[in-house]
This record gives sequence, C-alpha cells and structure tokens, in this order.
Amino acid sequence: MPINTETLTIWDEMFNLDEVRERYRLVFDQLQQMPPELLQLKHQQAADFFMHQGITFTVYSDNKGIERIFPFDIIPRIITGDEWSKIEEGIKQRLKALNLFLNDIYHEQQIIKDGIIPAALIASCPHFLKEAVGIRVPHNIYVHIAGIDLIRGNDGIFYVLEDNLRTPSGVSYMLENREVTKRIFPDILANYNVRMVNNYPVKLLNILASLSPRNVDQPNVAILTPGIYNSAYYEHTFLARSMGIPLVEGRDLVVDNQKVYMKTTSGLQPVDVLYRRIDDEFIDPLVFKPDSLLGVPGLMSAYRQGNVSLVNAIGNGVADDKAVYAYVPDMIKYYLNEDAILPNIPTYRMQNTDEREYAFSRMDELVFKQTNQSGGYGLVMGHMASEQELADLKEEIIKNPRNFIAQPTIQLSTVPCFFKEGLESRHVDLRPYALCGPNGVEIVPGGLTRVALTKGSLVVNSSQGGGSKDTWIID
Repeated sequence: MPINTETLTIWDEMFNLDEVRERYRLVFDQLQQMPPELLQLKHQQAADFFMHQGITFTVYSDNKGIERIFPFDIIPRIITGDEWSKIEEGIKQRLKALNLFLNDIYHEQQIIKDGIIPAALIASCPHFLKEAVGIRVPHNIYVHIAGIDLIRGNDGIFYVLEDNLRTPSGVSYMLENREVTKRIFPDILANYNVRMVNNYPVKLLNILASLSPRNVDQPNVAILTPGIYNSAYYEHTFLARSMGIPLVEGRDLVVDNQKVYMKTTSGLQPVDVLYRRIDDEFIDPLVFKPDSLLGVPGLMSAYRQGNVSLVNAIGNGVADDKAVYAYVPDMIKYYLNEDAILPNIPTYRMQNTDEREYAFSRMDELVFKQTNQSGGYGLVMGHMASEQELADLKEEIIKNPRNFIAQPTIQLSTVPCFFKEGLESRHVDLRPYALCGPNGVEIVPGGLTRVALTKGSLVVNSSQGGGSKDTWIID
C-alpha cells in the first residue's frame, strides 16, 4: 500500500523520518501485506457498521438538517503505556486543581482575594453563575465527567488544548470505534496488548450512583437529554442503553416539594442523580431561560436543597472558559503547590495590553479564539486569513478584548489515514475521558482521537469535517 510521506516533517505517530516507530511495527507490516482492495473493503465495512448502528451527529451551521455518519478512519492511533502514564498523572492533577477552583470560586473565592486570578476575569465570564454560589455539591466534586483535549506538538510533547468540563461528548464514538476495529482487524488487535475501554459505562454508572443524596442500595439514576434533535442524541441513547438507566426529557420529570420525580406508568418515581446533557441556561425555566422547554421547572430548587445530584455540576463553564484556561497552571501551583505535569499552550490574553499589542504585531503567526466558543467555531488562523479578515478581527478584539485569546500555531502531530490513493498523514488531537468520584479519578485508557481529514487542516472537530480513529494504549 503506497504511503505519502510529504507531511512527515511534522511529528508523526507512525513514522520517525523514514523509520517506522517500534509501537507501529506490527500494524505497519500487516498493512503492507494487505492489497488496496482489501483495505478498501475494510473501510467500507466500517462505514456500513456506523450506518447500521445509527452512529451519527448533526451539523447545525449548514442548515441542511441532515444527520451524518461520523467519519471513521481504519488505521489506529497507538500510544505507549509510558506515555499514557504521564497523561493520566497530568489529567488527574489538572482535575484535582479545577475541582478545588470551582469549589473555591462559588464559595470563599480565596484565589481572587490572594490575587492569583483577577476578579474582573471571573465577573465578566458569562458562564460564572450567581445562581450556583453557595450550593454545596456532594463530596465537593463539580467535574464528574471531563474530556481534556490534548495535542502532541512538533517536539513530541503532549499539551492541553482545552478543558471540557460541562457536557463533554464523544465517548460513545470511542467505544464504537473499538467495536468496529475488533470486527475489521481482529488479528492485528490480538497481536497487541491493547488496554480495554469497554468498561467505561460500568465505571460511569458506579460514579453516578455514588453521588446519590439518599442512602439507598440502588439509587435512581437517569440521563436528561434535550431530545432527538440534539447533535449528540445518539450518544445519549447509547449511554442510557449501556448503563441500563432511563433516558428522559424535561417533560418526563416533575419537581414536587423540592424533590425530583420521573413520571412512569406506575406513578411517580424519585430521581436521585441526573446525568444531564442540557446546558445550564436551559435546565430550569424558573431560574434561567423562561422560554426553555428542555428543562424542569423547580429543578434548581431541588438541587440547592441537596435532594438531587446533577452531573456535571451547574456553573462549571467558568472553569473551561478559554481566558480562564490561561490560569490553570497557576491554579495547580496555588491549590496543590505543584508544577503542571501537562503544559498549556502559551496563551496571550487580549485583556492584557502588552500581550494584545504583541499578538497584533504577529497576527499572521497566531491562532485567535473566542473564549466561549467550541466545536471549532470562533477560530481564526492568522496564516490562513486575508488582510481584511485580520483587520476585521483586530477591530473586534479592540471592542471586546475579554472575548479573545491568541496562541501560537501548533502543528498537531499526524497519523496516517486510509484514502483510495494510499495512506496519507493527517493531523490529530486526543480527548481522554476522566471520571471523578468520591474515590478519586479514573481515566479510560485511550480516549477519542479526532482527525482533521481535510488535507493540511488543523481543525479536527466533527462539525468542521473531522473524523475519528480507534486509540490504542499498549503495554
């Protein structure tokens, strides 16, 4: 099978210059023995599996209203056990600090009083919710489910790209990717000691049950979904089915005497824990958006009284604001007295005059991001923008500097992907999934590798044409 190595000046996961990295030796050798027709057949088998399973997502921005099959590339991404140990250690450290930050910022705000984080930064954050101030959450855990996006730079080091601490999605794709790999490459998978990921639903259910406010043997846990038109609805149904718990919409729940109940054919059943996949502002029309039909009237009252646990906690968005991201290494030092194990990408805060002027002098070298956008939206890559686009961006930043950060353009590492013409390298990131419970943090060994399938693109989001790969952690 021909391999296009023209992009291999960037750190490649499979190749070190013209040499195959040891971790990929078996995969490479077996792929080389397969004729292109067989690889094409396996590519089609994977697409058919995703189609038959209904593994889809929706892109809202194109106005087509069509669900799309999530693109899957058949060549796995392989990470060694030693590399994974450092990733695990770094994510656990980061989440410990972020949980302490959220507990602090909604109570004593000592980190502000000590001058580590500016008060104005928090006050101007649209996701800092005054409605969450003073609420005591079980075990002081705010982030129960996290998706920490990592990239590997040209130096081979993993950097944290961003923290997803509200309703991180994609874990169903991680699990389904492994299932399809088992089907199309059973022999290759058997030749590696690949760590398993399929116990994620069991681990998740155990953590959800541990957060019950009632001391009962079998607490009632449910997933709260916005409904069938949500882009991640497939994932909601997948997780509910995998854990054997109800999937409910707001209209299926009622609050009575500050307690949450689910409507069933046999009457009202109490709900102890809600894994909610609804954004904060839609969760309770009595507190937030009054016209929301997705939430449950009175839910915040039950939550404030400690009669129901919400996963993730309300108000987490303040901690994954991209302007706050710049301060996470400072949080780690402040709360844990440790240096960050996983480094941030250098970040220029547009609220800071000196940093803004520096960024303006190098606009064609930097990536500019809106601080409260996700999914690849609100992003301008300076080296790809026209002079007019950069001039318009500069004007926007001057009007609202709080809304922007700038970062150097990091050349994400690449992994070969299958195309009809052969294997060609494409840029990837990695989203490991971490579960935080009373007994600590558990991280599924692997996570979701997202691929920028468009040649030369650094944007891996599915909403921007990205796909995914199975991620192997090998020992």
